[in-house]
Amino acid sequence: MKVCGQNIRKIRRSKDLTQEYMAFEMGISQKAYSDIENSKVKINLEILTKISDILDIKPSDICSISHKCGTDGFEDKYQSLLEYMKENNISIPKEFL
Repeated sequence: MKVCGQNIRKIRRSKDLTQEYMAFEMGISQKAYSDIENSKVKINLEILTKISDILDIKPSDICSISHKCGTDGFEDKYQSLLEYMKENNISIPKEFL
């Protein structure tokens, strides 16, 4: 999850946006937004979607399942799926590794 917060900060800064602006657009406090970037809170789909909309990017540009963003058990399932695909010689796209 830490990677997701770091990615958000990097993209936000590259677009010359402040935490205050992001927080305002999301309807939260600057402190709450800062907690997102500092990985103090789990990033759920709603948060990920809001941030990606504001930054005008795809949610996957911020966080992919391989980065353990808000997993709640999905990482284990994801790893099991990858193992199954490898064992059965099923092609796995690079972006999922």
